[in-house]
Amino acid sequence: MSVDSVENARDNTGEGGAEQAVAATVRYYSVAPGVNLNVRSGPGTAYPVVRTLSQGAKVPIYCQTPGTTVSGPYGTSNIWDNIGNGEYVADSYVYTGADGYVTSRCS
Repeated sequence: MSVDSVENARDNTGEGGAEQAVAATVRYYSVAPGVNLNVRSGPGTAYPVVRTLSQGAKVPIYCQTPGTTVSGPYGTSNIWDNIGNGEYVADSYVYTGADGYVTSRCS
């Protein structure tokens, strides 16, 4: 299963005390078993490592973008997953259940 959990976020805004609720769904995906995955500051292996994910980690994918081609447990791909502000991981190390993009492209 590619989706491990779903988290709902609510943003309350409005005028004159009126409240609008905007729900956003963030899906978490599993990193390949037995892998300590490098998180980089950009979509490629030339970017510095900003941290390392522990084995068994689950990550949100906010958007995806092309970058350096990487071979991993889930194939060879140039897709990089944005998992946070200035944090990217190679999609070939994340089980998404698909060979292509699973969310929107980063802008």
